[in-house]
This record gives sequence, structure tokens and C-alpha cells, in this order.
Amino acid sequence: MTNIQSEILSKEILMLLEGNYPSLEINFDLEDYNKPYPCGHSILRIEGTFINSDSIIQLLKSKGIECGILEDKICN
Repeated sequence: MTNIQSEILSKEILMLLEGNYPSLEINFDLEDYNKPYPCGHSILRIEGTFINSDSIIQLLKSKGIECGILEDKICN
């Protein structure tokens, strides 16, 4: 999950990730932002045979993006 709210920023981050991790399938699902992060968030989906989530999280954090692994959690 990330705190990315705009489609423009999601496309920029998508290009960055695809450039750094060309073997992965990556996409965003922008969610409703009526709630504060992390309950209001966007979903960054990544598929591949080997995913270094720590590396991806660090790359996004270096760009000022809040990012974390989505846990099973019910937000009210």
C-alpha cells in the first residue's frame, strides 16, 4: 500500500519501478482517500518470480512515498 493519491504520480512511480525492476509486473489501484493513511491508500501490486520488497520500499521512500506491505486489517 502507498500514500499515492494522484494518477499522474502513480504513472511516474510506475515508470520508475518498471525501469528498476523490468522483470516484474507492476500496477496501481488508486483507492478512496476519505480516511487517513494507511486506511485510505492506494494498492501497488507487484508480481514476479523474485520480489525484493525491502528494495522496492526503500526506493519509494527515497522519493518521499510512504509504502508498506498490506496486512490483513479492517479499517473503520
